[in-house]
Amino acid sequence: MAQEEDLGTEVVNIVKPYTPTISDAFKVKETPELNDSLTTQKKEVNYNIFSVPVASTFTPAKGKAATVEKAKPIKLYDNYATLGFGNYTSILGELFSNFDISRTDNAGFFFKHNSSQGDIDGVRVENKYYDTSLDGNYTSRQRDMTYRAEAGVEHQLFNWYGISPNYDTVPDEFINDLELKQTYLSGYVGGSIALDNSFFERAAVQVRYLSDSFSSSELNVTAKPEFSFPLTDFTLTVDGEVDYLSGSFDRMYFSAQGINYSVLNAGVSPSIVYVNEDLTISLGVAGFISLDTENSASEFNLYPRINLSYRLVDELLIAYAGADGGLRQNTYYNFKEENPFVSPTLQIMPTSELYDGFAGLKGKLSNSVGYNVRASYGKENDKALFVINPTFQGNTPTQGYEYGNSFGIQYDDVNTLSLFGELKVEVSEVFSLGVTGEYFSYKTANELEAWNLPDIKASIFTNFNITEQLYGGASIFYIGERKAQPLVFGPFIEPNPEGITLDSYLDANVHLGYRINDRLSVFAKGSNLLGDNYEKWVNYPVQGIQALLGATYKFDW
Repeated sequence: MAQEEDLGTEVVNIVKPYTPTISDAFKVKETPELNDSLTTQKKEVNYNIFSVPVASTFTPAKGKAATVEKAKPIKLYDNYATLGFGNYTSILGELFSNFDISRTDNAGFFFKHNSSQGDIDGVRVENKYYDTSLDGNYTSRQRDMTYRAEAGVEHQLFNWYGISPNYDTVPDEFINDLELKQTYLSGYVGGSIALDNSFFERAAVQVRYLSDSFSSSELNVTAKPEFSFPLTDFTLTVDGEVDYLSGSFDRMYFSAQGINYSVLNAGVSPSIVYVNEDLTISLGVAGFISLDTENSASEFNLYPRINLSYRLVDELLIAYAGADGGLRQNTYYNFKEENPFVSPTLQIMPTSELYDGFAGLKGKLSNSVGYNVRASYGKENDKALFVINPTFQGNTPTQGYEYGNSFGIQYDDVNTLSLFGELKVEVSEVFSLGVTGEYFSYKTANELEAWNLPDIKASIFTNFNITEQLYGGASIFYIGERKAQPLVFGPFIEPNPEGITLDSYLDANVHLGYRINDRLSVFAKGSNLLGDNYEKWVNYPVQGIQALLGATYKFDW
């Protein structure tokens, strides 16, 4: 009865904190046991091979090595002597020698003499010349360093034989008494050092001294260190340059007052270089300071140093472009090397090449044919131009260079447009051919023309071997028209507005040689074969057809 009583329903809420637990994990054994009723144990099987001999009557023939013709090794000699004689009483002499002092050190010297007695057709005054030089060097190649020391002397003799046409009618007695000789004596000492595995790559130093027969003197000291700092993807290069020049001339052209000059140029050129498989980039700038200590003047300039190169089609087509600039120190030595008929009365100052932008294409059409085409445009401040020194009107010259037969320097700002092309063909050692051509267009700031600068330069040259003993070569040079500026001395120095036009000229040369043996060979050279007595400089005709015969002997001490 009690169970049948309805007690009703009631909800009871039990509140208790939740405490989670992690049950034990079942771990699989690393080496489980396999319980398979079909598993059977493998039986060991033994193999037996029965060898049966096979009778054979074959006997292989003995092989004979093929014979290969060995080329006769070329004997190389460390020394040679050359002696040649030609018309115009020309003499050519050379002596080169190299000594191996040790496994790492060697020394050498080179002597050269070139002279001619002149005898140029139509020239009434003495026109002979001499050029003799002796150079020596010592080189040491160590494990991580290479250094070199060198020195040399040079003696040159020239005559200012290009006297003005105003003296064509004077008697021979007057001409024979003219003293037109100029001699140059120069010498230099220098050295360089290069280090491996160092941020300091190399440095070169040179000291050069020049004097002449008119008491002129010049001292030029140059130093050029080079540094390289490899970075992650780039290389930082830093090139330095110090150029000190000091000299004097005994007098000016129009007065007995002397000329002194002293210039110090110092510059640094940092560049970032990036190189990968096809692209080469060099981005840099050059800063130069120029101190003219004689005139107490100074100047600072920045110049671009940018070069880009990209391979468009492997070695077949490479595009390149860039812009260069810098401060170029002009010297009496460089002027007389370019034009030996300058007067010892020059004003010496540096040329500032503000920029020279260029772009071009180069490459190889085949393994033996290469080409290069380029266009450039640049601007130079104080570019040196050769002008004709005037004759003295109404006065008797007192120096050998005052007969309208010498050249001075005129500085001007010049813009130059240049188009250049080159083609080279190399067919092993049997035949090679090269063709180059360049067109120039000048714009001057003050002068009427870019005096004595040609509008076209072109050349063709080739070398060939006819047989193993007979070899030769040929070259043709073409120089376009040039404008020359004559000056007249009166109350004032006034330029001739018309100027003088120097005709273009073509100079053809050829040489042939025959090897009698591996030591002795004979040769023949022909120069200016067209026989044109062209004028490279105003009133300075060159020798006609020139022939030279000689021999070369190679030897070891």
